[in-house]
Amino acid sequence: MEITEQEIQSALKEVVDPNTEKDFVTTRSVKNLKVSDADVSLDIELGYPGKSQLELIRKMVGDRLRALPGVKTAKVDVRSKIVSHAVQRGVKLVPGVKNIIAVASGKGGVGKSTTAVNLALALAAEGASVGMLDADIYGPSQPTMLGITGRPESRDGKSLEPMTGHGIQASSIGFLIDVDTPMVWRGPMVTQALEQLLKDTRWRELDYLMVDLPPGTGDIQLTLAQKVPVTGAVIVTTPQDIALIDARKGLKMFEKVGIPILGIVENMSIHICSNCGHEESIFGSGGAERMCKDYGTEFLGALPLDINIREQADSGKPTVVSDPDGRVAEIYRRIARRVAVKIGDLQKDMTGKFPNIVIQNT
Repeated sequence: MEITEQEIQSALKEVVDPNTEKDFVTTRSVKNLKVSDADVSLDIELGYPGKSQLELIRKMVGDRLRALPGVKTAKVDVRSKIVSHAVQRGVKLVPGVKNIIAVASGKGGVGKSTTAVNLALALAAEGASVGMLDADIYGPSQPTMLGITGRPESRDGKSLEPMTGHGIQASSIGFLIDVDTPMVWRGPMVTQALEQLLKDTRWRELDYLMVDLPPGTGDIQLTLAQKVPVTGAVIVTTPQDIALIDARKGLKMFEKVGIPILGIVENMSIHICSNCGHEESIFGSGGAERMCKDYGTEFLGALPLDINIREQADSGKPTVVSDPDGRVAEIYRRIARRVAVKIGDLQKDMTGKFPNIVIQNT
């Protein structure tokens, strides 16, 4: 008895993607389904980068199809396709950039820059084309963390070529000044510098641009909210009450300007003694999870207070590249995939689908 497409679709409804927690039919991931006698072939198109997940998903889908009566062979190809998603109204997309992710914290010292660079590297490790915009004009740290030295090139005297570290395209005021030079600038100069770094950098076909924001809810954050096309924001905090108070302010700011909150990352969540293995919640526990419940947002994951994370970032080889198979790198990759899945669930950007209508006097 020949298998029908309807039977295959019904079977695929039972296969749940561990990353989206939805079946492949619901997410419209099934493409090019072909049935020929007892042979089935199809593509699974993921809306997020998932290089480490491709074989697992291919096996899950293939095993389910081969278990169907009447199916002899099942050929399954799995790939990722990253598209642009909608941003704030009235803000133009940046050429060469599909999605912009703001990484923010209300308070300094919570490990926001370290989290941002590791998430960027994790997305790249999963197969995405990724950039890093260091928006912390007063305290740029991404050149150090990405191990990038030297000055960016300008081929036309107007725009800058992005610098590259560990496969990540990057732009930072830190590339243009000496390490010891303080940025003694007022707010308007700082916001203008941010706009220029974003729009005058010749980004090369990025799936995601990570923006490492300075702490707080001041000029730069407001400029980002009003003039930069942000797809979504990730809030970084520690479990400490004093950090959570400020993190809530950051979250509310993004809500007010209509930028989706992708979720919250709790950094320095627990300390594990390197000598005896004793675990201790130095900064308290459960704070970020409570905040997520209060605001109806997702708890993306928790990272330990680990000397290696700090040492690796300071040396210019963050955890995801220096210890790619380690437990902490896996946490970063899991959070990064979840961020990408959340972006994939947002409304797609359709501006490129419609022709420009030009009215002329005839």
